[in-house]
Amino acid sequence: MARGLNGSANGAGHWPPPGEEGVVARTPGGGSNLPPLVSAALPAVVGVRTTIPETRRSAQNLGTEREGHGILVDDEGLILTIGYLIMEADTVTITDIDGNELAARIVGYDYESGFGLVRTETPMPLKPMRFGDSDSLTLRGEAYVAGLGGEKAALKVKVAGRREFAGYWEYLLDNAIFTVPAYPLWGGSALISLEGELLGVGSLLVQEALGPGSPAFPGNMYVPINRLKPIFDELVATGRLSTPPRPWLGLYTLEHMGQLVVGGVSDGGPADRAGLQRGDILHALNDEVLDDVGDFYRKLWAIGPAGSVVKLRMERGNDTFDVTVRTGDRATYHKYGAD
Repeated sequence: MARGLNGSANGAGHWPPPGEEGVVARTPGGGSNLPPLVSAALPAVVGVRTTIPETRRSAQNLGTEREGHGILVDDEGLILTIGYLIMEADTVTITDIDGNELAARIVGYDYESGFGLVRTETPMPLKPMRFGDSDSLTLRGEAYVAGLGGEKAALKVKVAGRREFAGYWEYLLDNAIFTVPAYPLWGGSALISLEGELLGVGSLLVQEALGPGSPAFPGNMYVPINRLKPIFDELVATGRLSTPPRPWLGLYTLEHMGQLVVGGVSDGGPADRAGLQRGDILHALNDEVLDDVGDFYRKLWAIGPAGSVVKLRMERGNDTFDVTVRTGDRATYHKYGAD
């Protein structure tokens, strides 16, 4: 059995994890010190479990069985989660706070934001969580993080940063939310305001939550809910956006000692077909020098839609060379359901 990217730690199993009993938002006498509006919102947080065929391209990196959380956001069983939990899944199972399991289907996945949507086959008799305003969450602001499990699975956190996040898998957020302390079961968890509203969805565990130049301190990265609002209706209605897809290379790009280094390539993706290899160094795109990973993505996405051709200046060993790559559409690279 292949577990997901974050292993079983991303699941909806035992909470608190052994040795982590002190992080939950409860008083020593067993009562709750949660704000009433937060406590009332927690039943909307559910468990998400998916299975992915071994032949799917994401199975090698993300696993064939993935577990995490999601948030009920309407009266018809619509659940918001982080997209990598449902990528290429052929089955989706939702678990509510009482342990009931319901089958669900994928509604949509937006690669640009990272949000995923599923819907249970029958509506859930629970109150949905309202969307809040993630822009109101500023540095050192307080909120709560929660996974499946109600009050015992809630953790009070502070905002350690609002800044750009560039993921090595061709992913960029302009205003990501970084929280501390770290929440152990982060994938798809809910970031909840003191008013009980949804502010973000859990994406990653990070080791430098305080930001570049600060001491290493573990925390989590949350995708702001305001990133979803402009695309929500279309994603629910059609499963993907009508805007032209961004050009995609299938490169895993890392910053190392001031250079952009290829950490890997997606098998069969555009970069792989063009012959790029792990360890190659990336210097320029269409003769424009690249400053960092974020700059690389912005320049790549500015060339036009998926299918556009780009010239990359690379270094391998002691040789510098140019390579022309026809970009692709990431959404067509992956398969869903019976595809």
